[in-house]
Amino acid sequence: MLIVGENPLSIEDVVAVARKEKQVALPVSAEWTALIQRGADFLDQLLQDEGVIYGVTTGYGDSCLVEIPAHQVHELPLHLSRFHGCGMGQNLDLITARAVVVVRLCSLARGYSGVSHALLQRLVWMLNEDVIPVIPSEGSVGASGDLTPLSYVAGALVGERDVYYQGQIVPIAQVYAEKGLQPLMMRPKEGLALMNGTAVMSAIACLNYKKAEQISFASTLITALNVLALEGNPSHFDEVLFAQKPHPGQQHIAAQLRDWLNSEVQTEHQSSRLQDRYSLRCAPHVIGVFEDSKLWLRQFIENELNSSNDNPLIDPVNLRVLHGGHFYGGHIAQAMDSLKIMIANIADLMDRQLAQLVDYKMNNGLPRNLTGSSPERLPLNHGFKAVQIAVSAWTAEALKQTLAASIFSRSTECHNQDKVSMGTIAARDASRIITLTEQVIAALSCAAVQAVKLKGVDTELSPVLTAFQHWVLQSFTYVEEDRPLQHELQALVNRFEHLELLNSIAVQYS
Repeated sequence: MLIVGENPLSIEDVVAVARKEKQVALPVSAEWTALIQRGADFLDQLLQDEGVIYGVTTGYGDSCLVEIPAHQVHELPLHLSRFHGCGMGQNLDLITARAVVVVRLCSLARGYSGVSHALLQRLVWMLNEDVIPVIPSEGSVGASGDLTPLSYVAGALVGERDVYYQGQIVPIAQVYAEKGLQPLMMRPKEGLALMNGTAVMSAIACLNYKKAEQISFASTLITALNVLALEGNPSHFDEVLFAQKPHPGQQHIAAQLRDWLNSEVQTEHQSSRLQDRYSLRCAPHVIGVFEDSKLWLRQFIENELNSSNDNPLIDPVNLRVLHGGHFYGGHIAQAMDSLKIMIANIADLMDRQLAQLVDYKMNNGLPRNLTGSSPERLPLNHGFKAVQIAVSAWTAEALKQTLAASIFSRSTECHNQDKVSMGTIAARDASRIITLTEQVIAALSCAAVQAVKLKGVDTELSPVLTAFQHWVLQSFTYVEEDRPLQHELQALVNRFEHLELLNSIAVQYS
């Protein structure tokens, strides 16, 4: 059970809830309960005193000078959720949508948004009962936060949108009726508190970060196998050599390669070449960029996750209304724009390694295209030829997507939102690049396992490479005669999507 409200959450906490590995609960301490209630009571007092509160007694954005009559104040949050219901594009999948809900819960439960216990409890109910809003992915410029996609969370709470429920998409009104629950009646500012924040981009960023960790691990495993298959020179990863360039993440990748290649068979099969091509020799330098960036990426993502990022904030301690711009997703935009470049570079590294494996002119005696057929069937078979073409296509598309989204700020909403972050687009771009790179990694996993088999070193691997080989062979069978590989590749991609490699082999050999 994950307690949300008093202590900061980690990326791993969000991913665990998103994947239904943990349920959530609110704190039970008197101090936290009083903090939440104090903020809600302060808002009530301001309304009673006829104070002017942005988004509570005024319109939104450029309409902040429009006064809302007292008798209409309680309708305003409902209108906010309704007129933002213009999202388009593919819906966020269930895991991502669950991540969005827990990220928004984390922010609101900090106590500086003026929301009620009832709203927080309903978000907890959604997660634990797995009644999750269906959220279109397109329509946010990342400031004032993720208004349009988050309107689907607010809309579901009040009974007006669709949800994922028991494997189907159904109107939440149907679920409420089945459960004997009434739709939530949003209090003043609660619509704004739900929607005016960075929960969608931050949720996607959390998921992207964990998938990127897995890509880094998998690409290092694949590199080790390809060094063996291509009779590469393991001295490229020498400890003294890497001590002279003190990037810790880069050194970590080199150390992993030294460890995984540390066997007697390595000495026997060592290449006579002094220097391998860059895609082998410089693998730690490429993968290491992400490894060395993990610290600041995590910091950016988790700071955003554990922030109060709506506007205005309601200070329950000093009883003040604080107007600001914490809905701006610049840190997530920067993190995701940077991450997508790092991951696309790893895809490109893998693409170059596969190009070596399949080309008889540079693969040190491996069969053309990694064909595993018998000599008499060799003219007919083409092995991984088309896979290499597909990997090149996926890599090119990933590289094409790396243009920074954050530089495309637009002036919107009557020039009130005249500088915006594009953080959600950056996060979605990164997700697409990660998916393409997972496809590349799936193909390289099969090719590398096939290559060490063809080289005859598949039974002499170090324990971690043996474990990886067995992991791949759960979904892939050696290619002897040409056959379609789509379903085997997709099975591996699906397992990567579920963080299976990271949660099994990486944990075992960390």
